[in-house]
Amino acid sequence: MVRLSLRLPETLHARLVEQASADRRSLNSEILHLLENALGPAEGVAGPPGRRPASPGALGGRPESSSA
Repeated sequence: MVRLSLRLPETLHARLVEQASADRRSLNSEILHLLENALGPAEGVAGPPGRRPASPGALGGRPESSSA
């Protein structure tokens, strides 16, 4: 595991902390989750079952019923 020091704008940090809390994750786990979703699985490594792609593709079937 690599330890990393990262500089973030305060507003981005606040958004990450809020999202981590909503997802019941630590800040570190939330950042890892977001990066893994954005980058996809490593080459030659299958992702976990049921994983959603980072970028939505064409809609197939019903759209999600959640609203922002």
